[in-house]
Amino acid sequence: NVSRVTEFILLGLSDTRELQVLFFTFFFLAYAMVLLGNLLIIVTVRTDPKLSSPMYFLLCNLSFIDICYTSVTSPRMLADLLSQRKAIAFDDCIAQLFFLHFVGASEMFLLTVMTYDRYTAVCKPLHYTAIMSRQVCWALVLACWAGGLLHSIVQTLLTIRLPFCGPNTIDNYFCDVPPVIRLACKDIYVTEWLMASNSGLVSLVCFLVLVGSYTFILVTVRVRLTEGHWKALSTCASHMMVVTVFFVPCIFIYLRPFSTFPSDKHVCVIYTVLSPVMNPFIYTLRSNEVKASMRRLWKRCRV
Repeated sequence: NVSRVTEFILLGLSDTRELQVLFFTFFFLAYAMVLLGNLLIIVTVRTDPKLSSPMYFLLCNLSFIDICYTSVTSPRMLADLLSQRKAIAFDDCIAQLFFLHFVGASEMFLLTVMTYDRYTAVCKPLHYTAIMSRQVCWALVLACWAGGLLHSIVQTLLTIRLPFCGPNTIDNYFCDVPPVIRLACKDIYVTEWLMASNSGLVSLVCFLVLVGSYTFILVTVRVRLTEGHWKALSTCASHMMVVTVFFVPCIFIYLRPFSTFPSDKHVCVIYTVLSPVMNPFIYTLRSNEVKASMRRLWKRCRV
């Protein structure tokens, strides 16, 4: 395109030095917990044959996606918090935007698949192993990555086709489609509607499917009050907590063409930092199988 801008300036979360140091400490600890917690889940699931069910296979993939997702924004944010000039090259900005939507959309689709797994386990327990075979699980995971790639390509093409010749200041701590396209020096009416219909509707539709599935599961559990169903319901409650924290801020950010608020960058912290932090704690602390497997892994490492 005819862009003249070679770099963007990220304003970050605050320009106060004391707050930047506080944010650096908090986000560094959060990033470390995401890496260590999710790596521990991956190692635990991969090394324990007792955690071979589809639910733990999907949980292992979710942990891998969370590591990738938070690594797209957190390292750059941590470096900028210690820098005076928070500049990012145009190509690096587009690359960050691409991988953010690639991994983020893949996580949305995977969370939807995990809901289908819980629906099958609760509502069709006798056919669960046949429906959620290992081949089906792999196919669903690959479909999630393919859907995320397609979504990201569309979002990136919507951005790079625009000319950038004016202001280059982004009021955020990472590059994303909404703040970047508003810096274009042309009318973005159509682009904003396309962005909202892509990212916004994907987030909304996935969230509505998740809520509908969990509602159906709740209705089923009310009829069959067995110990196994209450256990599945507990797992669903944890899953729904992660889903709400991840999807609601995404819907708020991406389903609003032609409007922006100063609080947007603080809302972004919820689904780029807090949601990946929650996953290891929620899934490990509420799963006796995972906690028991981690204890066995710790004993083997000490021997």
